[in-house]
Amino acid sequence: MIRINLLPHREEKRKQKKAAFVAMLALGGLVGVAVVLMVGGYNASRISIQNQRNQVLKDANKELDVKIAKIATLKQEIEALKARQQAVEDLQGDRNQPVYVLDELVKQTPDGVYLKSFKQDGQRMLLNGLAQSQERVAELLRNLTGNAQWLERPELAEVKAVTLPGSKSGRKVVEFTMTVSIRRPRDQDAKDKDGKTIDGKPAVTVAAPAAEGALAPAPMVKPPSGIVAPGANGAAQIAAAKAAAAKEATPVAAPK
Repeated sequence: MIRINLLPHREEKRKQKKAAFVAMLALGGLVGVAVVLMVGGYNASRISIQNQRNQVLKDANKELDVKIAKIATLKQEIEALKARQQAVEDLQGDRNQPVYVLDELVKQTPDGVYLKSFKQDGQRMLLNGLAQSQERVAELLRNLTGNAQWLERPELAEVKAVTLPGSKSGRKVVEFTMTVSIRRPRDQDAKDKDGKTIDGKPAVTVAAPAAEGALAPAPMVKPPSGIVAPGANGAAQIAAAKAAAAKEATPVAAPK
């Protein structure tokens, strides 16, 4: 017997396909939501871990800031203590400084120099005195420059020839005014560490002044015979003089 299906089978197949499509779409949506949730959860966990790290770094930075502030405070306290210690050392040194300075002046003042007055202004001292000649003043400058332990950097302010007060014969002397710096012990240590001295004394060149009572240049003195003054041909003249001296000194053999 032949069976004939009179139902709308095409419509039924269409409904089945639509239901399958909806099911696949729902399944895809669920899978997508699951993937999104998984990725979001992973990112959230990573962000949470990074936030924890950032918080740890912030806490460490705060601790370091506190330590840095303490270190800065300690440095200020150390500098204040050093300043107080230096002030105490300066007071201790300045207490005996006049004695040392006067003793230094006595040691370094050469014969023929008379100090009329001296005045201290801070670490500078103004000296005023009389000298027999300008050479004595130059010697005092050299002594204060190279040999003095408590005095340094002398500067000659004025020098002039005057008549000795109370002298009936009108004797001429040299009146001078100079300033000199007073050296503290720490300045002496710094100078020793500088390394710019020779045998503990700086190399100083002081021009020798004119002789006593002579303000004009000294006259030229003619050299004695037998001494050749080198000029443009100084080397040749010196060699000739040596040869002549050797010839004169050669002994003559006695005749047989």
